[in-house]
Amino acid sequence: MVLETRRNIQSSSTRPSPPVDQSALAAATSVNRLPAEVPGESLPMAKSAPLSVLPLSTVLRNLATTSISSSPILLPPSLSIMNVLAHSNRAALNPDRNPFLRWFLKKTFYAQFCAGENAVEVRRTIDGLKKIGFTGVILGYAREIVLSETQTHNLSACDEGPVADECVRNEIGPWSVGTLETVRLARPGDFVALKFSGAGRQALYALKNRLPPPKHLRTAIDEICELAAERDVPLLFDAEQTAVQAGIDDWTLEYQRKYNAKTPGHAVIYGTYQAYLKSTPRTLATQLAVASKEGFTLGVKLVRGAYLGADPRHIIHDTKADTDAAYNGIAASLICRQWGSVLQAPDKSLPFPRVSIVLGSHNLESVRRARAIRDSADADRGTELAIAQLQGMADEVSCELVCASKQCEGYVRDKGDVPKAYKYIVWGTTGECMKYLLRRAYENRDAVARTKSGRDAMWNEVKRRFRGSLGLSA
Repeated sequence: MVLETRRNIQSSSTRPSPPVDQSALAAATSVNRLPAEVPGESLPMAKSAPLSVLPLSTVLRNLATTSISSSPILLPPSLSIMNVLAHSNRAALNPDRNPFLRWFLKKTFYAQFCAGENAVEVRRTIDGLKKIGFTGVILGYAREIVLSETQTHNLSACDEGPVADECVRNEIGPWSVGTLETVRLARPGDFVALKFSGAGRQALYALKNRLPPPKHLRTAIDEICELAAERDVPLLFDAEQTAVQAGIDDWTLEYQRKYNAKTPGHAVIYGTYQAYLKSTPRTLATQLAVASKEGFTLGVKLVRGAYLGADPRHIIHDTKADTDAAYNGIAASLICRQWGSVLQAPDKSLPFPRVSIVLGSHNLESVRRARAIRDSADADRGTELAIAQLQGMADEVSCELVCASKQCEGYVRDKGDVPKAYKYIVWGTTGECMKYLLRRAYENRDAVARTKSGRDAMWNEVKRRFRGSLGLSA
């Protein structure tokens, strides 16, 4: 049964298609448009260092990780080693079967990005984040499957005979148990990220061919959604590779229809929309139109994108500036509940539906811009809005939000919205988390400038604390 109390989180698709109109993206910086499409006014002058909220151990581990990720000498061999560990079937290279390897990874990269291997460790990590000042977490179960091109072409239904029993027993069953436990580990105010690829071959085949969920998988998804609705822990259906994303969009819309009509303005099911894809404004506008006509709240998690190495290059925006314009334009429309030059109404007479928003961004300018829009007269302050970054990354962005959520001097405008910061974090055994860790490593490689900025921020924080310990001015 759905909880009656509405949760107030006022913080503050991928498929080949014709390219989005580039002139619309260019127009996003012109005047007389949505307020987020022009630069927001600066925040008041901060009176404290945002990274001061982090424990010293976290700062030092962050500094070590970003130093490796931004090093042209250290990063390539590190990526090669992680790639082998993520895909090897040899016991000596399996962190779950090699105790020394497991110990080393758990003390380093795993500790930087992951929550823990069991309920005790996960709760300890979440409690630590909330003690720092984060509103909550987006918790995900790390189990996943990333397809090679050959595997994508050779997928079968796996729905008959012994192979079907094997899929249910070894793939759908463990995924269902792990995801249900994730919902139980989360608390009201948290979110749970759900990745369909973790359910194995039957899920991937159905998604690739845009089929409904197979019988056993549907039963598992229904059970997960019912528990999430009962506990008021919204589910974020993750975006994945282009080969399966259209099917994910179909399933997402089906479950949004079922669960997001019960409490107006409060979504239980969210879809994930990747702004680096040229098709995303059209995809999202189409789904917003469905929500408007059918009267349910559309849950939207907006990110830039995480599959640069897997998605075909031609479906991705040609430049980072185009991706930034798409992200900021979409965010503006969602926060204000207005159609704009990027997110255009399929039918001009169509009213903008109710939405619940999670903005996932490591871009400080985009986060500040979104907050400026939220503080403007055009924003719909009744819209649920959360802002999140990945655990272990972009802490200089996250900690500015934490300082604002604590209403530290200089971090919130006069009568401005008080944001609530979230961290996206996964849990699972060290072996289960290897593919996730590898993706984070590639993401750091593909965003070298941001990684170097994070490294420099951590180094400056270390120096600030050292000077402070000597009684010198910080």
